[in-house]
Amino acid sequence: MSEPDVSRTAIDRLSIAKNWLPRYTGMPIDEFGDYILLTNFHDYVERFCNKFDCDIQGVGRPMQAATNSAGLTIVNFGMGSANAATIMDLLSARRPEGVLFLGKCGGLKKTTEIGHFILPIAAIRGEGMSMDYFPPEVPALPSFKLHKFVSEHMVERRLDYRTGVVYTTNRRLWEHDETFRERLVKMTCIGIEMETATIFIVGHYNAISRGALLLISDVPITPDGVKTEESDRYVTNNWSETHLDIGIEAMTNIVHKGEQIRHFRY
Repeated sequence: MSEPDVSRTAIDRLSIAKNWLPRYTGMPIDEFGDYILLTNFHDYVERFCNKFDCDIQGVGRPMQAATNSAGLTIVNFGMGSANAATIMDLLSARRPEGVLFLGKCGGLKKTTEIGHFILPIAAIRGEGMSMDYFPPEVPALPSFKLHKFVSEHMVERRLDYRTGVVYTTNRRLWEHDETFRERLVKMTCIGIEMETATIFIVGHYNAISRGALLLISDVPITPDGVKTEESDRYVTNNWSETHLDIGIEAMTNIVHKGEQIRHFRY
């Protein structure tokens, strides 16, 4: 049996990404900026467009996107690790300088409260999707320099944040599972959510600098802490605007400073 043509496989993969990024988002590749904000929430895209008087593209498609006049793009990729892997693969068609995920998570520590921010130092790969990219020994890590920019900006705004390891899972309904809850305690995770590890791993696979700023929206380890529609609305009304503003300002400052955040070699 002959060996596969690796170069041809790579070309085919890139051509698919170039075709599918506009297909999924409704936005031509050359309209994507060098820096990207990722989110799960259509509301964040609407707020972004209202702030910068730009249009939402991709209405009626799986993902929605918009780019402001400064060249910063926001994409609502949906929910879950499969969608997270998809957008990080498709962004290989654009090769952005940096991607920051603005997501929500559940707090797993007594010191984590609703409205706190987490800048994760790593994510545990409990979702399974990332195993298609690297073996389990490869850690899911953000790009340090990108997180450094976000951290500096938060300090300048005198905003407190937590650091720690988050657990990424594909399970949407796990709060009833006592065995799983005990396992989370043993792993000493600070938060739990559904996308961060995938974004970190697939970003690494595609040589894309990446980070995440998570907003604690519930504390599911407490008896009354499981997220409901009402409690999520409370979080959105009180902290989502700040969450989005931090992402916009931090990524815009990187553009203005003209600094490179890519690794020298992948």
